[in-house]
Amino acid sequence: MAIKDKIPVGMSLPHRNPEPLDMATVRGVAQRAEALGFSDLWVTENTLDHVFSFDPALILTYAAAVTNRIRLGVAVVVLPVHHPGHIASQFASLDHISNGRAILGLGIGRDHHYAEFEVPKERRVRRYREGIDILKALWTQPKVSYHGDFYKLDNVGMVMKPVQKPHVPIWLGGDHPDAVRRAAKLGDGWIAAGASNSIEFAKTAKLLRNELEALGRDPAKFPVSKRVFLSVAERREDAKAELDRWFQKVYLRPGGAGAGDVYGTPEQVREQLEELIAAGANHLLVNPTGRYIEQVDALAEVVGLQ
Repeated sequence: MAIKDKIPVGMSLPHRNPEPLDMATVRGVAQRAEALGFSDLWVTENTLDHVFSFDPALILTYAAAVTNRIRLGVAVVVLPVHHPGHIASQFASLDHISNGRAILGLGIGRDHHYAEFEVPKERRVRRYREGIDILKALWTQPKVSYHGDFYKLDNVGMVMKPVQKPHVPIWLGGDHPDAVRRAAKLGDGWIAAGASNSIEFAKTAKLLRNELEALGRDPAKFPVSKRVFLSVAERREDAKAELDRWFQKVYLRPGGAGAGDVYGTPEQVREQLEELIAAGANHLLVNPTGRYIEQVDALAEVVGLQ
């Protein structure tokens, strides 16, 4: 059975690259991915970056304008360094513009995010949870009053509501056990880190399933997404070299140093993706590291979309 017949496969939209990206490439990947049947397009948030990076909400809005059906997600927005009202407005707007295709991935982020935006890192989890509460309230209630430790709203409303009901799906990121428990309790899906290998991912996915069952939620209906940085080539060594070059410039480390990186011939990549499905993924987020339009076609063949 082809991978595409087992689970949905999302495609990373070109948005973070060592050199500036031209819009023809972005548009070409978006439209080609939709035509081939990939389930969604994804970007990340990297505001103060050492490489070329698009703002996630803006580039997804562009993608919405040049596509018709494919879903549009960010993995992830570091919510505690933003006011949740701003994120609520952005993604309600994206959902309206795209006619109900938005997915909002959220994460707590790392220490450097807080330093860059001059936000105290102490009690970041509490700030994060309050932010999620406010997002959901603004999307579902006509007027909101909220008095938390970090945010206070007094009878405010947001007329712009998401098309999707009850709200834009929220997929939470993070591989720490506490993050997984939060995803089970507060999220509509979970996004695993790209660096985790199939063995690590299987352990974390099992914890998630156990937490969902304990909460009375059906694990089969809960998206479990695995990000995969990859390169497909006719020779494994060429794929590895491409991955290395991109990672060295973007993540300042060689590709393959993260055990979750996938590279090789089409058959080798297919085998590695199958391992992640066996480990518990019911959604894949594939992230090519170069030759973007060519890789969309190569990956479509790998997963059985052509």
